[in-house]
Amino acid sequence: MQAKSGIVSRSVSPVPSSRSGSFFAKLLAILSVAVTIVLVDSVSAEAEAANSKYAGIVVDAKTGNVLYSENADRLQYPASLTKMMTIYMTFEALEQGRIRLDTPVPFSAHAAAQAPTKLGVRAGGAITVEQGILGLVTLSANDAATALGEMLGGGSEDRFAQLMTAKAHALGMTRTTYRNANGLPNTAQMTTARDQARLGIALRQHFPQYYGYFSTRAFKFGSRTIRSHNRLVGSVRGVDGIKTGYTRAAGFNLVSSVQVDGKSIVGVVLGGASTPARDTQMRNLIATYLPKASSRGGSSALIAEAAPAPAMIETPAPVMPQKVQQKAQPQMAKVITAAQPPVSAAAADLSLPHKGPLPDARYQVAETEVAYVETAQAKSDNPLVAQPMPAPTKVKTTTIKQQASLAVPKPAPAALPQERDDTAVDNVTTASTTPTSTSAASTDNGPAGWVVQVGVSPSRQMAMDLLESAKSKGGKALASAKPFAVAYAAGGDQLYRARFGGFDDQRDAVNACKALKKAGIKCWAAAQ
Repeated sequence: MQAKSGIVSRSVSPVPSSRSGSFFAKLLAILSVAVTIVLVDSVSAEAEAANSKYAGIVVDAKTGNVLYSENADRLQYPASLTKMMTIYMTFEALEQGRIRLDTPVPFSAHAAAQAPTKLGVRAGGAITVEQGILGLVTLSANDAATALGEMLGGGSEDRFAQLMTAKAHALGMTRTTYRNANGLPNTAQMTTARDQARLGIALRQHFPQYYGYFSTRAFKFGSRTIRSHNRLVGSVRGVDGIKTGYTRAAGFNLVSSVQVDGKSIVGVVLGGASTPARDTQMRNLIATYLPKASSRGGSSALIAEAAPAPAMIETPAPVMPQKVQQKAQPQMAKVITAAQPPVSAAAADLSLPHKGPLPDARYQVAETEVAYVETAQAKSDNPLVAQPMPAPTKVKTTTIKQQASLAVPKPAPAALPQERDDTAVDNVTTASTTPTSTSAASTDNGPAGWVVQVGVSPSRQMAMDLLESAKSKGGKALASAKPFAVAYAAGGDQLYRARFGGFDDQRDAVNACKALKKAGIKCWAAAQ
C-alpha cells in the first residue's frame, strides 16, 4: 500500500518539475471553467426552449430570409422594445427637420411621474432630444420616452401612440399595436418577434446617420454616468445594438443587430426567463445562424419606407411650453458626452439591401404631401418580405419655430440620402440658388434635365467638398458632370443639396448613380 501511495504521490506532484505541475494545474483550471460555461449555456438554452413565453427569430438582413423562427408570429408584450418605435419616430422628425438634436424636450407632470427606470427630470424641466435618445438606448428611461412622445404627438402621448401604430403598419408590422411611448404595461400593447425584426432592420436601414446611437455604452447626465443595459454590445463581436426590454408579463426581451465579415443579421428573443438566459439564447442564435447568412446581395430596400398611416393623419408640431422656451435646464446640457458618437451617413456603409415599394416623389419642405407607388410584387415568398403595404396615404406635417439651443453636439455635417434602387428616380422641387455655369440648359436650381444627388450639408462649401470627393470616385460616368449646390430651408436652417448635373437623359444619370454606389457612395437620380 505504501508503494502504491508513493507512486500516486509522485505522479500527481513530481519533484523534478514543479513548473510543469503548475502549468498543468492552470490548464485544468481553465478547462474546468470552460466546461462550466458550456454547461451553463446549454442549461440556459434548454430552459429557454421550454419557456412557454419564449419566441424568437433570426433574419438575414441582406436577403430577408428567415434563418430561425419559433413562435415568431405569436402576439407578445413588447415591454421596452416599444422605445425602438419611439426612437424611429424621433429619427424621422430629425431627418425631416421638424426637430434638432438640441431641441428642448419638456417634461410634463405625466412624463415626470413615469415608473423607473428613468432619468428623474422634474415636471417643468427639460432635456435635449439627443439626451432623450441616449437615455432611451442606454437606461431605457421611461420618463424620457414619454416626454419625447408628448412632444412629437402635439402634447398627447395617446396621440403619439396612434402615430406609432400607424407607422408600424406602414412598415409592414401588421400585428403590432402601441398604447404608450415607453412600453410600461398595457394589455392592448402587443407585437410579434417578426414585427420587431422588421423594425430593427428599418432603424438601421432608414437612418444610418443616427443609428450609431444604439452602440452607445455609457453617457454623462448631470453628475451621473449612465451605462447601457445591453450587455451584448462590446462583448459579442459584430453586435451594434439594438434594445432590451422587460416587464413581468412580457419576460426578458432583446433585439440584436449584428454586422461582421460582410454578413448582417437581426435576432429577436421575446419572453426570456431571465437576463442571463435571454442573453445566452441570443449569443447562441448569433453563433449558430450568422455563419449561415448571405454575404452577397443587397441591391434594394428590404423594409420599404411608406407613409405613416392607412388614413389621413395630421402630424402635430412638437409642443414647447413657454417656460421651456425661455429656459431649459443648463446643467444637463453641458455635461452630455456619448461614449460612441453617432456615425455620419457618409461613413456608414451598412450594406443593407433595399426591396419593396419606393416613393415616386420626394419632398424636403416643411409642409408636404407624400406620395408613393403601390406595393410591387415581392420576389420572395418569405413572410418578412411578402407582406403587403397599406394603401397610399397623405400626411401633413407642420414645422415648428426653432427654440433656444442648448450646448450639445451637432448632427453629422453631411447626411447622405438613403440608398434607392438603381432604377428609382425622384421628381424634386427645390429652393433656388445661383445658377451654375454649364453648357446644358439651366434653371434657378442648376443645370436642367437629370441630376444625381449625393448628400445634404449645412454649408455650400461642405456640399462642394462632398461632390469633389464623390467625383474622384465616380470615374468616367461623372467625367462630364457639373457639380453644384442647391440651397433650401429645413426647420429654420439653411441647407445645401450636393448634386451633379449635365446628364443627357435618365439612363446617364442612373448609370452615374450606379457607379457611385459601387464606390460606396449613396445617391439617387432625379429630374430637375
